Amino acid sequence: MVENVIIIGGGPAGLSAAIYTAREGFNPLVIAGSLPGGQLLNTTIVENIPGFPEGIEGPEYINRLNQQATKFGARIINEDARDIDIKNKPFKVMTSSNTYEAKSIIIATGANPKKLGIPGEDKFTGRGVSTCATCDAAFFKNKNVVVVGGGDTAMEDADFLTRFANHVTIIHRRDSFRASKIMQERVFNNKKIDILWNTVVKEIKGDTKVRSIIIENLKTNETKEMSIDGVFVAIGYAPNTSFLIGKLELDEQGYIKVEDDVITSIKGVFAAGDVADKFYRQATTAAAAGVKAALRVREYLRSIE
Repeated sequence: MVENVIIIGGGPAGLSAAIYTAREGFNPLVIAGSLPGGQLLNTTIVENIPGFPEGIEGPEYINRLNQQATKFGARIINEDARDIDIKNKPFKVMTSSNTYEAKSIIIATGANPKKLGIPGEDKFTGRGVSTCATCDAAFFKNKNVVVVGGGDTAMEDADFLTRFANHVTIIHRRDSFRASKIMQERVFNNKKIDILWNTVVKEIKGDTKVRSIIIENLKTNETKEMSIDGVFVAIGYAPNTSFLIGKLELDEQGYIKVEDDVITSIKGVFAAGDVADKFYRQATTAAAAGVKAALRVREYLRSIE
């Protein structure tokens, strides 16, 4: 059986694409992954999704998208896409147990924030540890927080957090930032931001939420405990595109290159969400990209009838 469309990914982008393609009667197959839902699975209350004034739990939001997609006829399987063949038609998507064929594909495999890999990081994710300042800054109003990183994302996060937090400390393992000059100047001129150079976070501690961190000065080897209310990790993202290397045009960071937001280098193959988006990284923008990709699929399938 050759599917009209296979959607790879079970986060907001993939499921939004599923809703739209299902309503078009394309009976989409969603290869959602063995742990579907993307970054929202590790998110507690999400307050910036339109239509949920009281907020909604990340997993509950994904569950509702699943229900809506299947209501209109989408079929969702919790398998990981291991490989893909887009040189020949029909396209093929391979999982560990099956090979699926399709006339079109939407890739919505997302990106994962890079981790520090230290004790307490996973334990307190969603309870004081965050990788999204624009998502979670409002939870830290009048609190003291740290941002770990030295690139543009870290600078942007630190600057944004000062709109809510009482004080922000940037912790960077080197003695200079790699961020753009304008972003560095913005941080240096912000009186609510301090910087700890040549320093790393060794451990995150707390009870029901983050209370402190253990930091180490790399020049003196001195360690100390620092009381803090929140830790924002801003050391970059890794798009989930390892299975696409050599098969689809990717940029130097591994993100899928797209035109008009969702059109890839292969006709009939589209991308949506964080797998192609290095800037916005929001559930709502990922969902919007999924809709765009679905509409492009409709256009493409009509053109090959």
